[in-house]
Amino acid sequence: MPKVYLSIGTNLGDRQANLQTAVNHLTKRYPVLGVSKIYETQPVGEVVQDDFYNIALALEVPDTLKPEVLLTQTQQIEKDMKRVKTIHWGPRKIDLDILLFGDVRLVSETLTIPHAEMANRRFVLQPLLEVAERISDAATATLARQLLDKTADQNWVQPTKYEITLINVV
Repeated sequence: MPKVYLSIGTNLGDRQANLQTAVNHLTKRYPVLGVSKIYETQPVGEVVQDDFYNIALALEVPDTLKPEVLLTQTQQIEKDMKRVKTIHWGPRKIDLDILLFGDVRLVSETLTIPHAEMANRRFVLQPLLEVAERISDAATATLARQLLDKTADQNWVQPTKYEITLINVV
């Protein structure tokens, strides 16, 4: 069964609760192999907005699951949580992005795997490295470490004292 890595972020409302709710939605469908601690991160871009909370999480999905189906499911979670897309790189209640999907390489109008901006986002790479190390995925940890070493992103990323609670695990 493929390992899938997601990045989840929020900067509106109760950020910790938003992350927990998104993870709870995911645990109803798939086994969660691991989740990073919650990181507080500087927003990307020129839009003035509150700081984000970000996590990375690893899922185990069935061999038959297509990346496009997972994308639809993550977008449904965003819709269920009342995400409203107004400004590119603007504030958001919740954002779920597929970073890696097993060995899949994909470029389509709606989805790129590995995630197109992953290498340019410290707020994605730091939690990804942590969760990969937590679940002993040496290949993904090495990739995340290499990308972190090369990224031009200088935005700050700091761990918080908060963690996600895994409940209702499949």
